[in-house]
Amino acid sequence: MSSRPPRRPLLPSWLPIDPYILALLATVGLAALLPASGGAATAANGAATGAVALLFFLYGARLSTREALDGLKHWRLHVTVLACTFLVFPLLGLAARGLVPTVLTPDLHSGFLFLCLVPSTIQSSIAFTSIARGNVPAAICAGSFSSLAGILVTPLLAALLLGHSAGGFSADSVLKIVLQLLVPFLAGQFLRRWVGGFLVRHKKALGYVDRGSILLVVYTAFSEGMNRGVWHLVTPARLGLLLAVEAVLLAVMLGLTWYGAKRLGFGRGDRIAIQFAGSKKSLAAGLPMASVLFGAQASLAVLPLMLFHQMQLMVCAVIARRRARDPEAAEPTGANDERIAVPAP
Repeated sequence: MSSRPPRRPLLPSWLPIDPYILALLATVGLAALLPASGGAATAANGAATGAVALLFFLYGARLSTREALDGLKHWRLHVTVLACTFLVFPLLGLAARGLVPTVLTPDLHSGFLFLCLVPSTIQSSIAFTSIARGNVPAAICAGSFSSLAGILVTPLLAALLLGHSAGGFSADSVLKIVLQLLVPFLAGQFLRRWVGGFLVRHKKALGYVDRGSILLVVYTAFSEGMNRGVWHLVTPARLGLLLAVEAVLLAVMLGLTWYGAKRLGFGRGDRIAIQFAGSKKSLAAGLPMASVLFGAQASLAVLPLMLFHQMQLMVCAVIARRRARDPEAAEPTGANDERIAVPAP
């Protein structure tokens, strides 16, 4: 009896189509057509706050404390990633101020600069590092350390560099971010010994919690923007120019992290982890921070971050697959043979 031949993919392998991106776009469309208002908006905002707290609780419960402590030994790599995330990116964001008002509007530049201030990703950095056969444990720790540092560093940098643009910034806003992100993360770490096994057994189902939390935050942010009429400030031409500027930003950071890490003496596996963790920005961490820092202007402020997130996923997926085919490619340090699938943000 002959076996059925394998199905040929409908799309080329180099063209990464993430269904989650389609879900994000659909959520924005839903907010444009049916924005939450009145009591529904209050309920949606409360649900979004709780969902994000749950998201960071799960992050904390999943991260092995031993892995985090072991990762501290590779301090040069983590300092390099943190410098890229919270030093080089912000400097490039400040340099883009010269593009106002010819290329970027003041509001779009504020969102672009905020994009440069948010921490790195966790899941996608790990996934792309695994696909490219890089140092996966280093990527896990680098993304986690960046996210933790960003809880405090991002709002402080926003206060310093954005000034009145981040109209919601205050000591109270920092406290809200800490309570919404850091406290649940630490609670997850504390309860990990009791809930870790459950999370492993239900990993796939909990992945929908991750994605659903971000979709809910996107819906509430864009609903508020629709209710306040901020979208008439953005034209298709401005969006095209913003995409071009972000493409240059991503190209610069990808080149700098790859060749800069080589100049610093890192091996191939570490360079891959540095490139993917040091060139990417977290939608999961950036959205709740923006809702606190920017208030009613959050929808316009997170637009550059959402566009950059989509771009980085597509470009890094292509790079990761090409890295995996490099002649000098080796098995990822500390990783299993099984590859991690490309995840949500």
